[in-house]
Amino acid sequence: MTKQVWRIIGRFALLMLLQLLVLNHVYLGGYVMPMLYVLFILMLPTDTRRIPMLLIAFGTGLLMDVMSNMLGFHALACTMVAMLRILFVDRILTRNEPVVIATPSIYSVTPQYFISYLMLLLAVFYLVFYTTELFGFRGFGGVLLATVCSTLVTTLLAVLYQFVFLKKDNQ
Repeated sequence: MTKQVWRIIGRFALLMLLQLLVLNHVYLGGYVMPMLYVLFILMLPTDTRRIPMLLIAFGTGLLMDVMSNMLGFHALACTMVAMLRILFVDRILTRNEPVVIATPSIYSVTPQYFISYLMLLLAVFYLVFYTTELFGFRGFGGVLLATVCSTLVTTLLAVLYQFVFLKKDNQ
């Protein structure tokens, strides 16, 4: 296997372990639930084909559902994020330029584009996750508040993760 594949596998293992062992036990005020493992899907190479992208996202969400004893909420939200990533990755990250990015990160893309990419797709993830968990639109104000708070905290953690675990030349 290539060096890039090993990096992706290592990133997957690190993010899943961090999520399962630490972040799944963090609830701040009932409105913040950091889900950093979604960063794995968002940092896959931009030339990943559609079907493998959807299968990877679904499998990642399903694994998180099994480990967290959930009912498919993670799988649905991760698959939705992968669908939107497929549709909008070029428009958000590179402003419609056909560029292949091996690891979309704060170092390989303009930081404001990467942060807006993170925030948009994390907001979609949390909106789908919390709405599915609520199983309706009753109490939608709480869902929006939890979505905004969780998106901001997870974006901050994702940027911190990149500063700690990625090298500037690792693109």
